[in-house]
Amino acid sequence: MGEAAADVAGSYDGFFGVGECKGQVEIDGEQVPLVLTPTSQEVSGNHEALVAALLANREWVEEKVVTNSAVLLRGFGVRDAVEFDAIVDTLGWPDIRYVGPAPRTHIHGRIWTANEGPLEEFIYYHHEMVLIKEFPGKVILFCEVPPPEGGETPFVPSFRVTERALKEFPEMVEELDAKGLRYTFTALSKDNTQSMRGRGWEDAFATTDKAVAEQRARALGMDVEWLPEERGVRTILGPRQLTRVFPGRNGRRMWFNTVVGMHGKELSSATFADGSEIPADFVKRCGEIIEEESIQFRWEKGDVLILDNLATLHGRRPSGAPRRVLVATCK
Repeated sequence: MGEAAADVAGSYDGFFGVGECKGQVEIDGEQVPLVLTPTSQEVSGNHEALVAALLANREWVEEKVVTNSAVLLRGFGVRDAVEFDAIVDTLGWPDIRYVGPAPRTHIHGRIWTANEGPLEEFIYYHHEMVLIKEFPGKVILFCEVPPPEGGETPFVPSFRVTERALKEFPEMVEELDAKGLRYTFTALSKDNTQSMRGRGWEDAFATTDKAVAEQRARALGMDVEWLPEERGVRTILGPRQLTRVFPGRNGRRMWFNTVVGMHGKELSSATFADGSEIPADFVKRCGEIIEEESIQFRWEKGDVLILDNLATLHGRRPSGAPRRVLVATCK
């Protein structure tokens, strides 16, 4: 038994074993993601036993999420949103309401659908709610219906992107961090599920009153400009940092931004805080680095994936239908 497996078995009295998954990598001696599996047929598919084990060892689980950046619970037969919600509640991390452009539907308790945009579209890598003042510490995903093909949820160790960008563009990285970033995003009034960024401002701010929406936008750290002829609203966010260092993560400098995802797009922009343009070749190369560092995680039915949102970007590959992945966002 390897050191990691012995650690897991010792912590859970043999309840969990350590497995492997396609795309898994080793970073600084740790498996990413750490795959926890049943040690016996009696444990496999036993949702109540899984909940009890998580409850008894919540601090250990959180430690592993931070150490490994991602923990995958596989083979425990989690069946639906109700059982997934029980797992989320058991982990004990406070809920945080999603704010962002993705169209989503509430399912049960703290559980929502993941981005309901067209499955054929690629959802670009991002830290969840990276531009909002209060963002999740963890993103927990559950696969209720795995896609027949494609539909992976790739994720990226964020600090690796910063390390490589600093090697290739040291002056630009430091300049962007020193001067800050400014983002804009345009949202329509109503939801449009034909777009992966189709969430309307009425849903996002939970109101149809523009004055209330403005108050809630300011509380989240953004300004708004109302577009003429009821064409929606432009949100303005900034200044924001390019990278951040969070406690407990070995001083790693995370690529905590969405420059590549928003730069030069039809409904969004990313510039220096003063409005000057970020060089397109820098943005293009950073996008290549992010892709090169991605871990191509593929879903199996019943999987629960816990991501450290402070340390990983994640996305969604184009997918065949059906695909149903649910999500909870936690502090």
